[in-house]
Amino acid sequence: MSPTLFLLLRVLHIVAGAFWVGAVLLLTIFLLPSISAVGPAGGPVMHQLGQVRRLPIWLMVASVVTLLAGFALYWAAMQSGGPAWAGSGPGRVLGLGGALALAAGILGMVVNAPAGKRLGALGATLAAERRPPTPEEAALMQRLQDRLTRASWVAVALLLLATVAMAVGRYVG
Repeated sequence: MSPTLFLLLRVLHIVAGAFWVGAVLLLTIFLLPSISAVGPAGGPVMHQLGQVRRLPIWLMVASVVTLLAGFALYWAAMQSGGPAWAGSGPGRVLGLGGALALAAGILGMVVNAPAGKRLGALGATLAAERRPPTPEEAALMQRLQDRLTRASWVAVALLLLATVAMAVGRYVG
């Protein structure tokens, strides 16, 4: 791999990863609990984040860029270090970090994105119709918020562990 490509992949991996982890932390720790606490009044915020600002798309792009760049860097390290590198401390720790990040990415695409989309659509409908949710809609909103909250906390744990693995991986002997 050329030095220029290597540097480009590292920059993409680190910058996209920092955005991904930071955004998931902000959403999980601050935004989602706040939106949940205000009830139906949080609908317009969810709509703004999801439909206008397209945060789910940004998160998906950041996760894919992070993962693809990371896998390319891992592959390059395996090519230059041979099979022994994959079994070394750095190879194992960076591989574990990649697996954890991949699990977080899959969780985001399979659980969080659909739940957030359904929640945002329901909130937009209620706002457009200028009415409170029916008991069934309120129950659905609560179930979706609970699913989103649980999955987001799992994603936080996976991403923080992946970040730690990336930060220390090359120094593990």
